Amino acid sequence: MQTIGPIRIIGEELNTEVKVPLATFETPMWPSTNRGASVSRRVEGIRCTVIDERMTRSVLLEAPNALIAKKISDQLQTQHAIIQRVIQTTSNHIKLLDINTQIVGNLLYIRLEASTGDASGHNMTTKAADAFIQWTLAEHKELKYISISGNYCTDKKVSAVNGLLGRGKNVIAEIEIPTDVCQERLKTTPAAIVNLHIKKNLMGSIVTGGLRTANAHFANLLLAFYLATGQDAANIVEGSQGFVHTEVRDNGSLYFSVTIPNIIVGTVGNGKHLDFVQENLRMLGCDQPAKEGQNARRLAIITAATVLCGELSLLAAQTNPGELMKAHTAFERGQATYRETNNNPVTS
Repeated sequence: MQTIGPIRIIGEELNTEVKVPLATFETPMWPSTNRGASVSRRVEGIRCTVIDERMTRSVLLEAPNALIAKKISDQLQTQHAIIQRVIQTTSNHIKLLDINTQIVGNLLYIRLEASTGDASGHNMTTKAADAFIQWTLAEHKELKYISISGNYCTDKKVSAVNGLLGRGKNVIAEIEIPTDVCQERLKTTPAAIVNLHIKKNLMGSIVTGGLRTANAHFANLLLAFYLATGQDAANIVEGSQGFVHTEVRDNGSLYFSVTIPNIIVGTVGNGKHLDFVQENLRMLGCDQPAKEGQNARRLAIITAATVLCGELSLLAAQTNPGELMKAHTAFERGQATYRETNNNPVTS
């Protein structure tokens, strides 16, 4: 684990410079992400916007036939207030946001979506779903229990539904980089990065059959950040489904953004009791007495900014033949150390 940055972040919710801990065996990621962070300090900063936030759990019940399943599904949509009271018996921190259903034959998939404060909310929503099942089966004797999780959540699996309906925090991070900064710090041009993004991230993802994803290595940054802050690392599966978007602006500068629809992080709950996690959350400013949910939102914003830094630097490196392997050789075979080059980092 090493600390990179600081990263300069701007936006309606957060204006700060913050150092970020990353835990990884891929040692070139520290100097590479650090280079992206240095770019953020040379310009206005990385603008971060939280688009949406929710945690989900889907339950699976079985009806005698599709007609009964449809009638119960329709009725549930009119009972949000009642269902809120039911699930709130399990926690004062949970609030029902929406209910989505799918019917397959006589199977009724019910997706509960809720806000969960500063917790990532896995266990909170599962406990709420248990209470919901008990209430639903009591109200509708014709239904049968099949599973507390019907895979319509969708938890730690690649899917389209999370990007469409939301799971975790949907955050967009953006930066605009003048040509001279791009050339000086990233050793490339805005046009070269846009060209690579189109042909690698977009076309390459189409060729491979990627599902709602067009990025170079979101998963690397998410894993390193999640491990350092006590998150459930398996959530990088849905978290890594996201998009890079690039443009060359009229003034010649590079517009670079990452959209990460499924950042699943919390500042309380399992894993947060570890000493190094508590220290890292304090360093990130995510242990403050604040309005419920604000610490977790801050953590998600910093996550997105960190992913942008790493993604920007890697794509810049890949515009130059040989640079990627040169950096890996230098750092992973002991020819350089991150600490020695922290002020003038080699790219990943």
